[in-house]
Amino acid sequence: MAKHSEQLKLKLVRQYFAGVAGTRVLAQQHAVGRSLLRRWISAYEQHGRDGLRKKFIHYDARFKMSVLRHMWKKELSHQKVAAVFDIRSPGCIGKWERQYHDGGMDALAPRPRGRPKTMTRPTPEKPPEENTPDERTREQLLKENEYLRAEVAYLKKLDALLQAKKQGVQKKKRK
Repeated sequence: MAKHSEQLKLKLVRQYFAGVAGTRVLAQQHAVGRSLLRRWISAYEQHGRDGLRKKFIHYDARFKMSVLRHMWKKELSHQKVAAVFDIRSPGCIGKWERQYHDGGMDALAPRPRGRPKTMTRPTPEKPPEENTPDERTREQLLKENEYLRAEVAYLKKLDALLQAKKQGVQKKKRK
């Protein structure tokens, strides 16, 4: 919830324009900061009643850059530029300016918020297509089959030799 309602802001601004009192007296009477009251007055002058409403918006890098250029060109304060562009927080303009001086135009681009995702979704495996014709010829398949049979026979023979060697070592240990 906002600290100050829109009705209170409008009431104070209208009292100021009616000439009831100055910013210092109005701020003291209603326990509001004087600079805050001046900001409301400036926003009301620029945008009317809409300048006093709550506003939640994310600005892109081009908008931020245009605000900074306008501020530098016209030599305005952060408060004045915030009133002209209807930006609720003049402090963010100073932040944009620091970001621009530190990292250029790329630093003004909005960044993703929150923790980065740690788990990624697995990519679905494509099922093999069953109806695709094999591009190898019958002779190539027979050669591959013969090669695989020879490889299996070689591995069996190697395994038998290793088993025989193990048994020979065990018999020598028992004697």
